Amino acid sequence: MKKNGSAPRQAAVQRATKETDIQVEWTLDGAGQGKIDTGIRFFDHMLELLSKHGFFDLTVKAKGDIDIDEHHTVEDVGIVMGQAFHRALGEKAGIKRFGFASAPLDETLAQVTVDLSGRPFLVYNVNLPDRKIKAFDLGLFEDFFQAFVTHGGLNLHVNLMYGRNPHHIMEAIFKALAKALDQATMPEERLAGKVLSTKGIL
Repeated sequence: MKKNGSAPRQAAVQRATKETDIQVEWTLDGAGQGKIDTGIRFFDHMLELLSKHGFFDLTVKAKGDIDIDEHHTVEDVGIVMGQAFHRALGEKAGIKRFGFASAPLDETLAQVTVDLSGRPFLVYNVNLPDRKIKAFDLGLFEDFFQAFVTHGGLNLHVNLMYGRNPHHIMEAIFKALAKALDQATMPEERLAGKVLSTKGIL
C-alpha cells in the first residue's frame, strides 16, 4: 500500500566497476520484503533487518572482489543504496523529513536520528568491543554509512548508548536506522504536499 496514495516511490539502480557489480531496487512504501545477496552473510543479515523493520521492499544483488577484501563491496553497496533511496524519494514533497528511533537488543541500546535534508553528513559514535564477526570487519559499516549518506543526501547520526555483544550492537543500529528512515519518509498530512523547509526545497 502506498503511504500517500500517489505514484509508487521506488527506484532501481545498477552500478558496475572493475571491482563490483551491484543492483538495488528500493520501494519505500513496501511490506518489508527483502531479497539480499551480497556474498557477505552478516552484511546480508543487516540489510534484511533494514528492509523488514523499515517496511521497505529492498532487493540488493552484489558481486564483488571479496576474495581480496569485503571493503569494495560494502562501500559500493552503500553508494548504490544511497542513489536508489534518493531517487525513490523524488522531490521529498509532503514527507515528515526527520526521523528518530531507539532500539534495544538485550544489553545493547542504539539511537539513530535522520534528516532527509539533502545535506550529507555522518556522525558515527560506535565503539565496538570486537571488530570482527567471524572474518568480517565490522568497522566497514562506517564506510557503508558514509557512502549511503553521501549518495542519499541525508544527515545521519548513529549513537551507541551502550552494548557488549558486537552482533547485538550492529543489529540494534540497523533496526533503529530502519525505524528512523520509515518515520522520516512517511507523509505529513499537514504539509498538503509541500516540502518541509523554509527554503521550499530539500
